[in-house]
Amino acid sequence: MCRNIRQLHNFEPPATRDEMHASALQYVRKISGSTKPSQANQEAFDRAVAEVVEATARLLDHLVTTAPPKNREEEAAKAKARAAQRYAA
Repeated sequence: MCRNIRQLHNFEPPATRDEMHASALQYVRKISGSTKPSQANQEAFDRAVAEVVEATARLLDHLVTTAPPKNREEEAAKAKARAAQRYAA
């Protein structure tokens, strides 16, 4: 799947609408095969993004976990370290 779609569950503070929208936009771009839809498809594209945002919000609202919330900065640092190791010259 697209590398720009990030995990949104179990963070403190919780995922924002902007984060959900960014993930939804990447998802719709990926499945439609279009980064910028034509004018004829713009309405359908925008509606799909909005529906994915709503579905994401409902899902995140209903997920239950006993794990402690993750810290965004710590997770970003871990991802950066993994990338540095993966792409080391």
